[in-house]
Amino acid sequence: MPVPGAPATTERAGVRSLPRNVWVVTLTSFLTDISSEMVFNLLPLFLASALGVRTSVIGVIEGIADTTASLIKVFSGWWSDRLGSRKWLAVAGYGLSTVAKPFLYLASSWGGVLIVRFADRVGKGIRTAPRDALVAATVDEGRRGLAFGLHRAGDTAGAALGLVLALIVVLAAQGNQVALSRDTFQTVVLLSVIPAVLAVLVLAFGAHEVQVKEARAPARLTLRGLDRRYRLFLLVIVLFTLGNSADAFLILRANKLGLSVAGVMGLLIVFNAVYALISEPAGALSDRVGRQRLLLSGWLLYAAVYLGFALVNAAWQVWLLYALYGVYYGLTYGVSKALVADLVPRSQLGTAYGVYDAAVGLMALPASLIAGVLWQGVGGWHGLGASAPFAFGAIMALLAAALLPLALRGSSSAR
Repeated sequence: MPVPGAPATTERAGVRSLPRNVWVVTLTSFLTDISSEMVFNLLPLFLASALGVRTSVIGVIEGIADTTASLIKVFSGWWSDRLGSRKWLAVAGYGLSTVAKPFLYLASSWGGVLIVRFADRVGKGIRTAPRDALVAATVDEGRRGLAFGLHRAGDTAGAALGLVLALIVVLAAQGNQVALSRDTFQTVVLLSVIPAVLAVLVLAFGAHEVQVKEARAPARLTLRGLDRRYRLFLLVIVLFTLGNSADAFLILRANKLGLSVAGVMGLLIVFNAVYALISEPAGALSDRVGRQRLLLSGWLLYAAVYLGFALVNAAWQVWLLYALYGVYYGLTYGVSKALVADLVPRSQLGTAYGVYDAAVGLMALPASLIAGVLWQGVGGWHGLGASAPFAFGAIMALLAAALLPLALRGSSSAR
């Protein structure tokens, strides 16, 4: 484990010496996120403005999509443990998402969008756990935070670039209009296919398989054989995620405060740029000071940001909140992935990542439904307004932060 206070040059040398698989997976995620972020951050605006869909329905679409991915991640992770290999399941998942994405060009109803979103998330469900297990199995424990931090940095840099490209298309096609037109969205969809195809090719021809060499029991789809601290961590994550509704609601909040489509795209570029800059140093720092400190800091910041979204009343304030939201993601996303690997043996990595992602994703549907209902209500009830889902998210984050030290007690990462 690296020594606290080690010089920055050691960290940079460590980044350069990371195994080829880490760099290949990072490049794959970079290209995939160029493609995905070009399209999917515009999707709630397309649904709301071009198709006239209510926020409650948007919440259902996002929730079903994320829940689908999560259920499949469990089986995909378990299957990769059973096979003792990871690469080709990941390639298949990226391939399915790439095939599904162009069909958004033809979507003319929210049902059509849901079908495409469903297929795309099936691909994500297939690839995520084996991909994360491939990264974790490639590096030693003392560099896991750095490896996952680099991966998140590359992933998010791709997201920022994808948003820049989408912004260029939006400005060229419709200027600074508040509503997103169907023609503009279709153009973005077509362009997004190019990096998606490149991502599949990079992973297929660039990565090498890492076989599980140690003796291992047959992979079982159960939590019973997994560490108690891992199971408690899952419970805390479930609690946190119940208040973590789809980012579509943040986008809609910004749009309702008067930001144009181009303004929303610029907002997301700032978010992803900050996220990318924070991820790698945060991951490396977690290798030195422990994962828990970074997660706690991130969750407390999340609570403050969501409280800010509950109280915000001017578009310019959203820019600051979104930058801080990027800091939260940078502090927590890669670090939580590294923490999972700290709590389970290598032969169970696929199952552990699949169950972890499922725990997060299965809460996506109720979280998004709660947010949509709190905002605009259901049936004859008109809801509590735009502030309500964000206040709820802040409360749940504070509760999860209070419970995290209890869940990780006794772990080497609980510092």
